Amino acid sequence: MNRFRKIVVKIGSTLITDGGKGLDIVMIAAWAKQMAQLRKQGIDIVLVSSGSIAEGITRLGLKTRPTSISELQATASVGQMGLVQAYESCFQQHGLHSAQILLTHADLSNRKRYLNARSTLRTLLRYGVVPVVNENDSVSNEEIRFGDNDTLSALVANLIEADLLIILTDQQGLYDSNPMHNPDAKLIEQADANDPKLIEYAGPSGGHLGRGGMQTKVSAAKLAARSGTHTVIASGHVKNVITKLVQGKSIGSFLKAGEGHLAARKQWLAGHMRCAGELKLDDGAVDVLRNNNASLLPVGVKGVSGVFNRGEVVACLDPQGIEIARGLVNYPSDECKQIIGRPSREIPEILGYEDDPELINRENLILMSDD
Repeated sequence: MNRFRKIVVKIGSTLITDGGKGLDIVMIAAWAKQMAQLRKQGIDIVLVSSGSIAEGITRLGLKTRPTSISELQATASVGQMGLVQAYESCFQQHGLHSAQILLTHADLSNRKRYLNARSTLRTLLRYGVVPVVNENDSVSNEEIRFGDNDTLSALVANLIEADLLIILTDQQGLYDSNPMHNPDAKLIEQADANDPKLIEYAGPSGGHLGRGGMQTKVSAAKLAARSGTHTVIASGHVKNVITKLVQGKSIGSFLKAGEGHLAARKQWLAGHMRCAGELKLDDGAVDVLRNNNASLLPVGVKGVSGVFNRGEVVACLDPQGIEIARGLVNYPSDECKQIIGRPSREIPEILGYEDDPELINRENLILMSDD
């Protein structure tokens, strides 16, 4: 039996639009055929597809990528229509339905919306549907963007607890130096996703259609690894690349995750890209969190930054300002400022009530020291 039962496939803009010439229907059909074959073997597939802006540029006859938010949003809206039509048509040829899922950062930042998104994806997979996920470019702004669909694909992998994330690109994989400048550059065939050298190997994006380069793919692999998801970065031009990778064939760069899955709530916390605020801890609190598997108490907090509500994600910083943990806070920022540095027994007297004796309960907290 195949060891990969849940897979996320991410396809980049340059690849899917043949370098900006418009949707490459022949390639889309080939990828859809491979995913359909895997789906019929009982493997769950979620597709994260870039290309809406690139396709919109082509449809609108624009010579360059727009720069303003409104123009990008309008272009994405036009391109999304072509993207969805292409996938639905190709999957229907194999008796499969697809479903469009558009996500924003807010959908995965809010715990309730995160759980709703996860439930929707799981239900679609149970129905045998292939979800096609994209960032909701038509409503997102620069302040709330994922930044690229590589990051989104890793978060989706966390969301469904995928075994494998396949990132298809126009490159063969990750090299130890830029192969365009160094003819002796070597392909990294296998590595630990958390190896700090990988980000040094990866260079900036050389493309003009998408937002992600090799660095974002390496970062996505590291993010996916938090929930035990392995990542492969490979060329989408290789014949039957998806089915071959699922079969375990050595193609591209295989970035191995550590063993085991984080609990679902902690996956969400680990993948959280933006925190609503910060709690500055003293050395004693840092030691207790790291070594005693304990909750965060008010007495160990020296400062509060930002404005946040109960239940939002906040970062926990050590005295040097380095994030060592993050979690769901039990009190809003204004009340946190009143109780920090004080014993928990004084909370009722200070606030007039006590919701929890801890600022962050241990089950709602994740350490970031191994990132």
